[in-house]
Amino acid sequence: MRISVTIFLTDETITPTRLARELEQRGFAGLYLPEHTHIPVERTTPYPVGGELPPEYGRTLDPFVALGQASAVTEALALGTGITLVTQHDPIDLAKQVATLDHLSGGRFTLGIGFGWNVEEAADHGVEWRTRRELGRDRMALMRALWASEPTAYEGAFGSVRASHAHPKPVQKPRGPVVGPRTLIGGAAGPKLFAHIAEYADGWLPIGGRGLTESLPVLRTAWAEAGRAADSLQVVPYAVLPGAGKLAHYAALGIEEVVLQLPPAGESEVLRVLDEFAPYL
Repeated sequence: MRISVTIFLTDETITPTRLARELEQRGFAGLYLPEHTHIPVERTTPYPVGGELPPEYGRTLDPFVALGQASAVTEALALGTGITLVTQHDPIDLAKQVATLDHLSGGRFTLGIGFGWNVEEAADHGVEWRTRRELGRDRMALMRALWASEPTAYEGAFGSVRASHAHPKPVQKPRGPVVGPRTLIGGAAGPKLFAHIAEYADGWLPIGGRGLTESLPVLRTAWAEAGRAADSLQVVPYAVLPGAGKLAHYAALGIEEVVLQLPPAGESEVLRVLDEFAPYL
């Protein structure tokens, strides 16, 4: 099982370059970074896990800039977003960012996407909350058109692009309906999410990894009904607090990668936790 990590990198934590070097030297598989552009002070949306929203949410580094730094100082470390709030981006710009990072890293990038939880943050980007999932689906389709091997036009409900020359291209070749880098969708289990995963992604990023025994068969059914090859589905439990029993359970479910949660802390604390994670490698 590949062991990757995620962390809220901020202006107060360990740096991307220092962390990336340590991860590669220690044998971790990958580094995934979350995204929040800003956190409105007048926020009425509750923090999903309850309580006060931790301060790191309003201090996160831009994941593409940070992962670009990580890419430059490593050779094999996988790099990913967990998650890119795709509805909060211009899809033409985002397609270029994704393809450039994937190209410069030699195909090491995983695009983890999601639809968000913070209504006020999304609203400042012009996102209408009730249609955000369809907006995300539309923006992914537009990006796939730009990543296609030949100039391809796209006309969608929320946006369009002319047939265009758009390079670089993502390294990974198209597979089934998926064009672009390895693409995983985060979110809670449910028929709508699973339909999106089966339609245009390589798999699922279940946050926390709870309830997989019950939800995986449902996802696999949706996957098969969409005509996807059973052995191509990837499920990557995300932001997991590890334990030997938990990881053994994931392995028994056929899971091949797990993303462990690091604290949003300075260098000494993060390196101490990496030492604690070492037995799981």
